Amino acid sequence: MSSAAHLDMSIGENSPHLDIQNLKTEIFGPLSLRLAKGECVSIRGKSGAGKSIFLRAIVDLDPNEGHIVLDGVERASIPAYDWRRKIALLPAESGWWADQVGEHFEQAEKAREFFENLGLPSDVLSWQVRRLSTGEKQRLAIARALSFEPEILLLDEPTAALDPQATEFVEEIMRQQLTSGASIILVTHDAGQAKRMASRSFLLEKHSLVEDKGEKLI
Repeated sequence: MSSAAHLDMSIGENSPHLDIQNLKTEIFGPLSLRLAKGECVSIRGKSGAGKSIFLRAIVDLDPNEGHIVLDGVERASIPAYDWRRKIALLPAESGWWADQVGEHFEQAEKAREFFENLGLPSDVLSWQVRRLSTGEKQRLAIARALSFEPEILLLDEPTAALDPQATEFVEEIMRQQLTSGASIILVTHDAGQAKRMASRSFLLEKHSLVEDKGEKLI
């Protein structure tokens, strides 16, 4: 199967889709990273290295310092709510605060467009949350994030709780998003997934982001 991960994503003289400069928290930094439009990069590292905090800092959910620009628009220049719709964070454990699944979806009809490709039943929005498996919750969270048509996806172990078939569903959705021009930062412990999906791979270690040349695909 062809993959957007195998395209040459060198930014060259073009402006990056996402430009992260000197991002710093109490855990790590300063870290810098530039993504081209339609590029996926993966980040791996030991537990506690700060991978999840890095993603949360990008969307300004944790205290941080640094300069982030999306398509020429500075993070500091727009409201946090709008920023988090342009850059969608999918945490390792999704949030479910109401009894019915559909109550968690602002863009329900848009989310439905992804159900079939994610292996979800068409009537799942009418279900009670307690009926959902862990894997169904994760795939629904992916559909919920995509319903806002974000430009950037920050995925924190998106398939860790999924079986092989569901993992294939999610990776194919990721490829479709890359083809449509979205960019992805993928935190994964799975070296195979990093090879399949990412044009560049990084290790977060010793508070720094280091490109892993051994995983580079282009």
